[in-house]
Amino acid sequence: MTAETEHSAARNPGPDWGYAFLRLADKVLPEWLYRPLRGLGTAIAMAGMREQRRHSRDYLRLMLGREPGVREVFRHFFAFEESLMLKLRIANGRHIPCEYTEGAQDFRRWMEGGGPVFLGTMHVGVSDMLGFQIGGRGEHSVYLVRQQVGNSHDTERLERRFGGRVKFIWVNRPQDMIFALKDAAATPHAIAMQCDRVEHSARVEAFQFLGARRLFPFTIYHLALIFRRPVLLSVGVTKACGTSELHAAPVFELREGERREEALARARVHFQGFLTQVEVLLRRDPYVWYNFTALNPVAGQDMPSSR
Repeated sequence: MTAETEHSAARNPGPDWGYAFLRLADKVLPEWLYRPLRGLGTAIAMAGMREQRRHSRDYLRLMLGREPGVREVFRHFFAFEESLMLKLRIANGRHIPCEYTEGAQDFRRWMEGGGPVFLGTMHVGVSDMLGFQIGGRGEHSVYLVRQQVGNSHDTERLERRFGGRVKFIWVNRPQDMIFALKDAAATPHAIAMQCDRVEHSARVEAFQFLGARRLFPFTIYHLALIFRRPVLLSVGVTKACGTSELHAAPVFELREGERREEALARARVHFQGFLTQVEVLLRRDPYVWYNFTALNPVAGQDMPSSR
C-alpha cells in the first residue's frame, strides 16, 4: 500500500464519528446490526457533502455511461466508508491475507527479498493499507509520503502498531520534504507514494485514461532517476472471501549508461501500462476508486505533456 498524498476529512466522504465509539461498536455489535448502522451514518454524512457528491456523480457517469442514481452514489460513498473501517480493524490487530495476481511476480519477489525501491499506488480499494502491511513484515521498513491531517487517528494507531518500521514524510512541509526524501533514500528501506492525484505533485504528464489524455503525477520516476531506485506500482482490492488481491505492474528498473531522456521514455510506457491495468479493474468495479475530488484534468492540445 502505500503512501498516500492524503486528503483531509473536509474533502473526503465518510462518517465523521468519534474514533473511540467506532472501536467500541466494532467490538460489541454483531456485523448484521453494525453494517446497517454504518450505512445510515454514511447516508447522513453524504447528505452534507455536496461537492463530493458532485465529483462522485461525474466519475460514475463516465464509468457507467449514463446518469448515476442516488443509490449508486451512496454505494460509492459506502465503499469508501468500508475501506476506512477496514483500516481501523487492521489498526486494532486484524490480519488481511494478501493474494498476488499473475502479473505481480516482481512485486512478490521484492516482498520476499526486500531492497531499496519506490512503491507507487492509487486511492483504489485497500491500496492505502499496503504500506502498513508491508511494514508489518519484520524484514521491511517503509517511508510513506503523505499529507498530514488533524484527524488521522487511524494513521497514528497504525504507526504505533508497526513500531518504527513505518515512518512518514509529510508533503505539508515542502521545504523539508526533499531533505526527508534524501535521508530516506540513503537507507535500504522502501519509499511509498500515491500516483493518481495531481495536487502536491511537482511533475505531471498526460496519459490515456478513461477515454481521454489526463494529467497524472510523474514525480516517482524522476525521483527514481535521482536516487537510483527501481519503481514498483500496485493496487490492492478486497475479495468477497475477505482476502486482498494485489495487482502490480512489472518492475521498472534503471539501465546502466542509459540517457535520462531514454529512461523517461521507458517510464512513460511503463506508467501507461499500469494505468491501463487499473482501468480494467475500474471497469469491472468502478466503486473501488475513492475519487471524490475532480477527475484528473484532461490535457489540452496546446498544453505541454510535462510540467
